[in-house]
Amino acid sequence: MAPILSSVLLSLCLLSSSFLSNANAHKKLGFTADLIHRDSPKSPFYNPSQTPSQRLQNAINRSVNRVAHFTNIYGEDASGNSPQTEITSIGGDYLMNVSLGTPPFPIMAIADTGSDLLWTQCKPCEDCYTQEDPLFDPKASSTYKDVSCSSSQCSEFGTRASCSTDKTCSYSIAYGDRSHSKGNVAADTLTLGSTNSRPVQLKNVIIGCGHNDAGNFNKKTSGIVGLGGGAVSLVSQLGDSIDGKFSYCLVPFTSEKDLASKINFGTNAIVWGKGVVSTPLIKKSPETFYYLTLESISVGSKKIQFPGINSGTSEGNIIIDSGTTLTMLPTEFYSQLEEAVASQIEAERQEDPQGVLSLCYSATADLKAPVITMHFDGADVKLDFSNSFVQLSEELVCFAFRGSDDLSIYGNLSQMNFLVGYDTVSQKVSFKPADCAKM
Repeated sequence: MAPILSSVLLSLCLLSSSFLSNANAHKKLGFTADLIHRDSPKSPFYNPSQTPSQRLQNAINRSVNRVAHFTNIYGEDASGNSPQTEITSIGGDYLMNVSLGTPPFPIMAIADTGSDLLWTQCKPCEDCYTQEDPLFDPKASSTYKDVSCSSSQCSEFGTRASCSTDKTCSYSIAYGDRSHSKGNVAADTLTLGSTNSRPVQLKNVIIGCGHNDAGNFNKKTSGIVGLGGGAVSLVSQLGDSIDGKFSYCLVPFTSEKDLASKINFGTNAIVWGKGVVSTPLIKKSPETFYYLTLESISVGSKKIQFPGINSGTSEGNIIIDSGTTLTMLPTEFYSQLEEAVASQIEAERQEDPQGVLSLCYSATADLKAPVITMHFDGADVKLDFSNSFVQLSEELVCFAFRGSDDLSIYGNLSQMNFLVGYDTVSQKVSFKPADCAKM
């Protein structure tokens, strides 16, 4: 499934004094989360036997596999001291600890900006993947309600919804890697834990109660918390309370200090000040993903134009994703980019033993790489060396871009040490250079 920011532990810390009393409340929220890398000693999934290079290589491999998540998801092609919850990752996925129902039933689910629906495995589970934790029992929740076929909530699922014999709404979601979930569309109370106050309850949150789930799910997970741009995602259900805003600042993998990255929502997520540039957020199908328009890339003073940009066919040509490590580009375009980068580096090329990255050099060489600038529509984003190159071992450093015949993705290595803000109301994404270790 979808690796979100390579893997991490997220703690949501509410910084305002008020929070939602229900999913449709109009109180304004501002809260910030800590993102702790999965390989940090603070993470329960820390593996001390792995070297930093091995962990980075694993993240890169997951990045390549993630492309399948975006391709044919839902049957479509993407190329066309306060409330606190923990989110961590395993096997490349963030996991979020939340509770469903009344009384609250704890679940651990993948948190995915590339998905919409919040779903968990439920009793009775007719054909489900093995999970270590108990299954959610809807009959044990006094606030659980199946959604009717005639409801607006059911219609928001479009072709993914159907009507069961008892007139309740059913859903069926198929992911690009052939994983799937099928079950009942329902409403229930979602509870976020609190560090020093009473737990926060979000009432009547639309969820999927899965009775038939299979695929590449980890046994330590119980489902998915969808954080994408679709109508039934948790972000969308929070609605006016966060004004459609969230942002994050990602600490580089190379940071010597064991520091957490930050993710912000609502009033805490406004990106402003010197150096801010913004580009339109493009609405496309499926609406789950966050699309931008990349016009060209500069390598030093040489500008390489994105295919089709002059003909007007390239609007929304790249997905921005915090869960993909590498930046993926059309194969022919990437080849031009690689050639331009290589022509400006006076060093002997080396091979990536894994065969994932194609432009590599000796890490012991005095590597003087050109500056890479991403020219989005209305926003020029100048990358640092650490955004453009990754050290795969003590001997090898490689260009952190890759060709893809499937679709284009602006990955998280390119986003590190930028405050990246999403405004789904004003329909824009903003970038501001930042020292994320100090935020």
